[in-house]
Amino acid sequence: MEFRDDELEHFATHGAAPLPPGREEGHVEHDGAHIWYASFGAGPAVILLHGGLGHGGNWGYQVPALLAAGYQAVLMDSRGHGHSSRDEQPYSYDRMAGDVLGVMDGLKLEKAALVGWSDGACIALILADKAPERVAGVFFFACNMDPGGTKELQPSVALDRCFARHGQDYAALSPTPDEFEPFVAAVTQMMKTQPNYTAQDLARIRVPVTISQGEHEEFIRLDHAEYLARSIPGARLVILPGVSHFAPLQRPALFNQAMLTFVSRVFNAPSPE
Repeated sequence: MEFRDDELEHFATHGAAPLPPGREEGHVEHDGAHIWYASFGAGPAVILLHGGLGHGGNWGYQVPALLAAGYQAVLMDSRGHGHSSRDEQPYSYDRMAGDVLGVMDGLKLEKAALVGWSDGACIALILADKAPERVAGVFFFACNMDPGGTKELQPSVALDRCFARHGQDYAALSPTPDEFEPFVAAVTQMMKTQPNYTAQDLARIRVPVTISQGEHEEFIRLDHAEYLARSIPGARLVILPGVSHFAPLQRPALFNQAMLTFVSRVFNAPSPE
């Protein structure tokens, strides 16, 4: 039976699936922060970029799927998230995009496909704009590229459970475990004011892009996702049925199918059945 966790009950209690043994794990020093990363398997590289307040371990259902399909999966914790530290500089998506390049340099990856979820999607698309020679393509899930793309947030059980899990994980993983509240405030401020891409900015992007969103997305307006798909040359729009902002956790098989279809197109490999 296909695993489902639509209300995030399992995630709240157990977190995502445990990660498999990694090939390499460590930190890189970049722009005033210690950035944690882990690499799994071998093959064309796919970097998974988590959402705001989360950490790389939230991709526990996706790493095995990439390995089974013959890819190298790379995780990292954004600055100030998970195992990664930060300095006193304000949070910035541009700065986080630079951190991805720092990890790629540390792993000697010339190029990678990027799978981004929420804030991670924004980071991925900014990196595609700023350093297209390093980006094979971007799977952009559940994010906005200007502040006008968001919905007014409605409370829900799933949101409460996700936030509670993030708090537990922060306390367990962070080098500053007692600073969750200021961490949330600083990340929230970034989300309210960044990014600020115009249609002209989006039109500069020249790597393959899939814009994806859950049918029941809580944070991002559907018309914004449609606008992104229209504005980025050659971009495709994929709506995942029955899921929300948390699709990688809610119905991993559904999300993984869309992710692997994109990655196989980027690397000209056979598509998953």
